[in-house]
Amino acid sequence: MRMRMSTTTEMVDLCATGEVGDGDIRRGALPSGHAVAIYCVNGEFYVTDDICSHGDASLSEDGSLDGYEVECSWHFGRFDVRDGQPCAMPCEHAIRSWPVKIENGRVFVDAGAHAL
Repeated sequence: MRMRMSTTTEMVDLCATGEVGDGDIRRGALPSGHAVAIYCVNGEFYVTDDICSHGDASLSEDGSLDGYEVECSWHFGRFDVRDGQPCAMPCEHAIRSWPVKIENGRVFVDAGAHAL
């Protein structure tokens, strides 16, 4: 028997595009209170989990952005903001990346993309 998983789209308004400058990181939150990091790279917006998968560090508050890679300040591990994949040790586990939509100068994220 084949089971089909239902998907739910729940677009959440995180912030205005003007609140995140190119090369910047800003913290946001989903309705559940789950913290996310919002990035702007070359005018494109990306959203990942805010907490490093290696330690309990906030990427938006303590991380630094270098191109498409965010570096955690605790142990200098890196993640690709486009897909959450680890780019440098000691990080071995990906962080979640969230689908983003820009509409009317606002950054929206699909909060239904992952079960929390």
